[in-house]
Amino acid sequence: MTIEITHTRREGTLIEGTSRGDGSAEILRLREYGRTQRQPFRWSRNLDCWYLPHSRDHATYTSSLELLTRRLRDVGFEVTLTIDNADRRSFSEAEDEREEKAEGRAERFGGYAASAARNSEAAWKSSHEISERFAFGQPILVGHHSEGRARRDHARMDNAMRKSIGERDRADHWTGRAQAAANYERFKKDPGRTLRRLDTLRADLRAVEKWQRGESAKGYSRNPDDPELTIRHEELTEEIEHWEQIIKDAEAEGVKVWSRADFTRGDFVLYRGTWYEVLRGNPKSVTIPHIHNGTGKRIVRATGNRHDDWTWTAPYDDVSGRKSADEMQQPPQTEAAVRHERAQQSPTVVEPVPAAETCPMCQSSQWHAEVRRCAHCHHTPERKPTPASVPAAGADRQEGMVLVLIASKNSRHSRKRALWALPRREAQSVCGDPRTSGRSYMLTWTDRPGVEGADWEWVPDNGSLAPVLSDLGVTPRREWSAAPQAPAEAA
Repeated sequence: MTIEITHTRREGTLIEGTSRGDGSAEILRLREYGRTQRQPFRWSRNLDCWYLPHSRDHATYTSSLELLTRRLRDVGFEVTLTIDNADRRSFSEAEDEREEKAEGRAERFGGYAASAARNSEAAWKSSHEISERFAFGQPILVGHHSEGRARRDHARMDNAMRKSIGERDRADHWTGRAQAAANYERFKKDPGRTLRRLDTLRADLRAVEKWQRGESAKGYSRNPDDPELTIRHEELTEEIEHWEQIIKDAEAEGVKVWSRADFTRGDFVLYRGTWYEVLRGNPKSVTIPHIHNGTGKRIVRATGNRHDDWTWTAPYDDVSGRKSADEMQQPPQTEAAVRHERAQQSPTVVEPVPAAETCPMCQSSQWHAEVRRCAHCHHTPERKPTPASVPAAGADRQEGMVLVLIASKNSRHSRKRALWALPRREAQSVCGDPRTSGRSYMLTWTDRPGVEGADWEWVPDNGSLAPVLSDLGVTPRREWSAAPQAPAEAA
């Protein structure tokens, strides 16, 4: 029987014509193949043949396949080798298939996690049922006729509990795998990652064009007539066009792609949760005071640099917002401050304060009311927030409104600091997310915060938790109305 070794960019490296026990498996499993010369071939039940992992959409390492061909022929096999690097699929086709496979993995891993969770629960119940015999601390009676059964029950209880713990760990493992697969497309299309990926691809394309012109690039030269350069040029062009379209789609949905034109000297840029004064605008970044100046500060200005005028560059793909010098000098008032000022002006009559023209997410003055979009935190709610109120008697507790508070270690604030008003179910999800807590702070919630202005107050939201809210599908509110007082019962 003839063994056929074929490679195309479309299908990768495949080996057909082998049979179980013919001696070829020992050669194919050697970790000496592929571009790294450390990969073994693997058997695929779906393809019903051997394949080389990670060989699709890449040119083959010809010397590796020639080495495999010689080894198979040395042990008596007839081998044919066919290489066609020009046969390929478009980048869009490959990416669509990868996304489809990621969805399949998420569904499959989710099933594994659910099965493991059920097994863990069943094992725990089994252990608990056995332990009921010893609920009151009954010891093993050595020499009694019940000793054997008691020891067997202890062993069964221990085995069941160990199985429960093992299945729980297995469920956690598959849950993480399922979450990673489900987030594949979102992470792959993240604007910041996409912009960095485009910079790398454009640099690779420039290098290929130099090689085609006979010039040196990346420290070496290549034959301008190499057909692989033409294929690689086509691949890079397609991939760049694909990711550029992803960025255009993101901009159409309201994502701001920052550039040099957005900043001038004296502006302020939001970089990793801190506002820095812009010292200079560069083609790919802005120069700011060194980030060591931002320790424990919300705003870092150009004056008073504590580190010998050291500077730092913030790349545009890591920028979260912009404010002019005037906007930074006049921060927007919080709703509680506005109400307090109104009460001082007219203590006898307190009128409702109309909603300020600020972002409902971060309270920035860059909120555009007509298009309902914030240029600071990019918040684009689909609908207007509705006032949050404590549920009436008999209402579903999970759907009742609660106030999400931020609690800091060693805080000196006299009043509770409120971020959002959310339904109880959403507040539990947000506060339970590990990304909403750190070494010195955490989020918590309450449905009885007290009196606004006296017991608690609204604090600006800097937008740092916007990705968490987006992942959980939560639309925060910044309004709260106290629960109606229940009528007093007759004595």
